[in-house]
Amino acid sequence: MALNPFFLQGTSSEQRLAQDLINEQLRMFGVEITYIPRKFVETDNILNEVQSSKFDDNFAIEAYVNTYDGYGGQGDIMTKFGMSLRDELTLTVSKERFEDFIAPFLAANVGDPDSGITLATRPREGDLIYFPLGARLFEVKFVEHEDPFYQLGKNYVYQLKCELFEYEDEVIDTSIDIIDTQIEDDGYLSTLRLVGLGQTAVVSTSIGVGYVREIFLNNDGSGFTSQPTITFTESPTGDTARAVGILTTKANVTSIEKILMTSAGAGYNSIPTITISGGGGTGAAATCSIETVYNGVIRFNVTDGGVGYGTEPTITVGQPGAGTTAVGIASIATIGSNSVVRSIFVGDPGRGYSSTPTVIVADPPGMAGLGTFFYNEIVEGVNSYAQGRVKSWDADTDILKLSNVGIGSTVSGFFVGEDVVGKESGAKYTVASFNATDVDDKYNSGDEFQTFGDDILDFTESNPFGQV
Repeated sequence: MALNPFFLQGTSSEQRLAQDLINEQLRMFGVEITYIPRKFVETDNILNEVQSSKFDDNFAIEAYVNTYDGYGGQGDIMTKFGMSLRDELTLTVSKERFEDFIAPFLAANVGDPDSGITLATRPREGDLIYFPLGARLFEVKFVEHEDPFYQLGKNYVYQLKCELFEYEDEVIDTSIDIIDTQIEDDGYLSTLRLVGLGQTAVVSTSIGVGYVREIFLNNDGSGFTSQPTITFTESPTGDTARAVGILTTKANVTSIEKILMTSAGAGYNSIPTITISGGGGTGAAATCSIETVYNGVIRFNVTDGGVGYGTEPTITVGQPGAGTTAVGIASIATIGSNSVVRSIFVGDPGRGYSSTPTVIVADPPGMAGLGTFFYNEIVEGVNSYAQGRVKSWDADTDILKLSNVGIGSTVSGFFVGEDVVGKESGAKYTVASFNATDVDDKYNSGDEFQTFGDDILDFTESNPFGQV
């Protein structure tokens, strides 16, 4: 038998009135929560598991706290892995308010369907709730949309049953500091200690007497197609001078511009003969003078070529007690991805040194590193191709904390000595040390248990429990 047509099960005006009353009650007696929808970035199509997700939107909405007498769930319990917090929270939000003020933004943010990011247009399990009264993040575990059950033929609210959120390397960037900083030290973190890209070269000197004091280029020659060979008459002590010829081309004629000594030699009693050969040129000639009384810098020894020299650095040599200060001329080379000081030419050996002088090499341009890493951006190692997501960057201590280390790479971490580059910021620094231990993971107490165990039992013994 059909229903009595004179008794309606709820008109649109009655439903409208019920919805308005519910909205008003929630605004009067509820609390303002922050709703943070989950974006599914990458899923496993075989097992249908979420492999990567992020939270970068936030919406303020009023909600009624159903568990008004306190958190539900098992509360704080002690487990064999440490303290476990299992608080639960049940909230009621207006269906109309959610569909009118949040769902349209979620639909608009989906954008290109090929982007791989999917969003729901209703409250969804896995979304986050920031509960301001406890300043805590909760994860929506179940959304009840039929309680109360079809009053006047319609449902008006969503009940969100939430549990305390346990962070597992999700990307959270809501631009609200009080939310984002909650998970700054949570999850599986790796710590990188960085240094500036540049490293100053280290150079020492050798002094001697009977060295080549100065070279005179009497004829620069012509027709050179490659660098010529410069030789000196052998020194009586075996410490023979060495030099290289620097070419220049003017009016399509290639000649020797200057001759630079890599070693001034030592032990010469008479002026050595200089021979210029090879290189395809002719006509070049040079002579020199020697110093047989006072010590001078006969060579520069590069013990550490440094890192990051894009141009030749200035070389400063210590002064003698009385005499002429030596002059060094730096030459740089690119080895792998690094520009280093390859050698120091003896521009002038100086005169009058009683002991080996100190040498100061100018710092490379990128000594302090470049730029500032952005929160949540991806950084990548230029050699390992390992990647990680920035959790925090301390420019004062050069400590970089990363999550999701290894994404996009077949290696497990970064290489010491390689450069790391921010994909968005362009910041670039060198890795001094890499620690992949999850020391900041509040859900993993393995390191603490191992430390306590080592204090009790000595597992270096064959039988740590006593003598057999």
